[in-house]
Amino acid sequence: MRIPFAKLFVTSPFDGLLEHALKVKECAWAFEQATECFVAEQCLNFEEFRKQVHALENEADAIKRRIRGHLPKGTLLPVEKFQLFRYLREQDHVLDSVKDTLEWLSFRPQPGIPVDLQKNFMLLIDSVIDPLEDLSVMVEEAKIYFETFSEAQRVKVKEIIRKLRQKEHEADKLEDLLNREIFSTITDGVTVFHLVMLVEKIGSIADHAENAGDMMRAMIAK
Repeated sequence: MRIPFAKLFVTSPFDGLLEHALKVKECAWAFEQATECFVAEQCLNFEEFRKQVHALENEADAIKRRIRGHLPKGTLLPVEKFQLFRYLREQDHVLDSVKDTLEWLSFRPQPGIPVDLQKNFMLLIDSVIDPLEDLSVMVEEAKIYFETFSEAQRVKVKEIIRKLRQKEHEADKLEDLLNREIFSTITDGVTVFHLVMLVEKIGSIADHAENAGDMMRAMIAK
């Protein structure tokens, strides 16, 4: 017999996972603002947004440590503890990738993206913003599932996971397109290197969001 999650804890570990996911969601806005101002060379507030992401990542780290420190040995769970921690690790890697992307942008003394590449850069950024916001929705719906074990609720979670996978696929296609455009339009080697690495770092955000979805799918599997 599967025991409802709420019966096992005064506070569900999924409360912590949701709190952590909401930090990811907060980062989405700051990340979007920072990258938009960098692309358009209107970067008076870029450093402010970058520091905001760094602060949110530190807050998320504190939540992560609290989750790991409040699962006593021998506690019954409807999922394996290692699955819970693997999910948390991937969700945390999303934040790490956001922070690393903005750090990489900050190394470039002259902001801006070549005009011919701006449209697809913004499309790539858009393709990773939705997953940043969707993670908290997925965790919230999963929390309800583990409280009820409703099949309809399980289907809701799976649909969010499917959308995460679709967004990652879109990001992959844009990464490939942008790399081709970079090599065909830019001649300066340093600029090529910076832009190619930037594309990879942005894409890694969607990669880790998809991985988090895969970990969640494993947890809700029957």
